[in-house]
Amino acid sequence: MIEIDFWNGNRSGIRQRYEREILDAILKATIETHGNYQIQESFTDYSGIEESGAFSEKNHHLLVTIAGNQKFSDEEKIVISKPIAKNLLGYRILIIKNKDIEKFKEVSDNQLLKKYAQGIPETWSDAAIFRYNNFNVIEEGTFDDIFEQLSDGKFDYVTFGANEVLPIFETRASKFKTLEIESNLLIFYPFPLVFYVNPSMPKLAERVEEGLKNITDSGELDAIFNTYYANIVQVLQLDKRTLFVLENPLIPKEFANILPNLAGL
Repeated sequence: MIEIDFWNGNRSGIRQRYEREILDAILKATIETHGNYQIQESFTDYSGIEESGAFSEKNHHLLVTIAGNQKFSDEEKIVISKPIAKNLLGYRILIIKNKDIEKFKEVSDNQLLKKYAQGIPETWSDAAIFRYNNFNVIEEGTFDDIFEQLSDGKFDYVTFGANEVLPIFETRASKFKTLEIESNLLIFYPFPLVFYVNPSMPKLAERVEEGLKNITDSGELDAIFNTYYANIVQVLQLDKRTLFVLENPLIPKEFANILPNLAGL
């Protein structure tokens, strides 16, 4: 029996469940070649500095994060370069103050959107991406207080991936009655979720890569995705929104050509 320490903190509940299910499927698909397993899952939320030491300081075995995450730029790791969620995190939906509904309805080009201030928690990679694309970014606070700051008027909007904006709104933002999910706009940039593995565990990295290929080839990866997100285009009306495509300067070259593909969701 192999015990695998999976760090699954600093993310929404729906991402935690999805990423755990993907890992479980990967490991199950490789029992014959690599043996039985047990996942020891950690939900500890770390600060940006602590997160960057998930391997060297916290000794976790693997985690899921965005490809090119700058928090890990100085950290040794093995990257499994196969996205597990169809870049859904890169389709960004706005949460705004409901008094600003008409203001955002009038946004038809990103030059106007760039005039409004976006709030982003400290250390999130999104801040560097939006700054690179000349957006007005206010980077401060945490995931826990970002909606209070938005409600208080410190900035005009926040954005979250299409894979988590609904549960995030329901569990965190909806308690502020002044906030709502904006219904007109959609921002896109390459932002795939991939596995990072502790560099001291190359055999685990081989297992994850092998298992991910197995569940991709068998259709299980798509099946899990559809369990969570089969109707996401319709529910969020992604195909009816005004789309703005941004560049991600942090993305590794193997993912740089990811383009919007709502038909593939």
